[in-house]
Amino acid sequence: MTSLRIAEIFGPTVQGEGALIGEPTVFVRTGGCDYRCVWCDSLHAVASEFRHTWAAMTTDDIWNDITRLSQGKPLTVSLSGGNPAIQDFAPLITLGHEHGYKFALETQGSIARPWFSQIDTLVLSPKPPSSGETVDWTAFDACLEAAQDAGTVVMKIVIFDDKDYDWARDVADAYPALPLYLQPGNPEVDPNVAVDPQALSDRLLWLVDKVMEDAWFTPRVLPQLHVMLWGNKRGV
Repeated sequence: MTSLRIAEIFGPTVQGEGALIGEPTVFVRTGGCDYRCVWCDSLHAVASEFRHTWAAMTTDDIWNDITRLSQGKPLTVSLSGGNPAIQDFAPLITLGHEHGYKFALETQGSIARPWFSQIDTLVLSPKPPSSGETVDWTAFDACLEAAQDAGTVVMKIVIFDDKDYDWARDVADAYPALPLYLQPGNPEVDPNVAVDPQALSDRLLWLVDKVMEDAWFTPRVLPQLHVMLWGNKRGV
């Protein structure tokens, strides 16, 4: 049976960002990513030096953890990473749907998979200039094509500075049909370093002010709720 590389499975907790913010969720965080964003907040699921901490799990192994954590009560399962699109989650999604669970997936849109059509909420999160990565828009379009039959498809962009903001406006113009969520970036990603609540509030206010001053009424501006509640603590 095929095994999947899993960095961690945790929950239930509330979804901390994006379209499902506040929703009770079990997280399946995969190991491995085709990007290396300079401000990545989940390096333990990305960098090769953490590979030895990833578990090789079958679909049944993962499902057993999900049902144990959720006490068998259907909720949303978030597939995150790293980039979960690297691996094949079609069997897990099929199994979960048979038992009333829903699945959300967040990916940068660099790898398209046929099973995107099975996702209940697909979050495409192209990385802005501050990430140090360059978006392959042909691959991004292929992800949209693969997700034609998905339940809901939205776009989320992290904003660190004015350049990211201007870039996000151009991307929004190019994809007007995608509901857009903007999120201020968190520059402090070390789980051992306390987050400054005032700094978080200031960054959110800065982004809200820019959007309102520009009368850009298309996106929703949201914080990282989990960072506000728990800082950079893992497993929440």
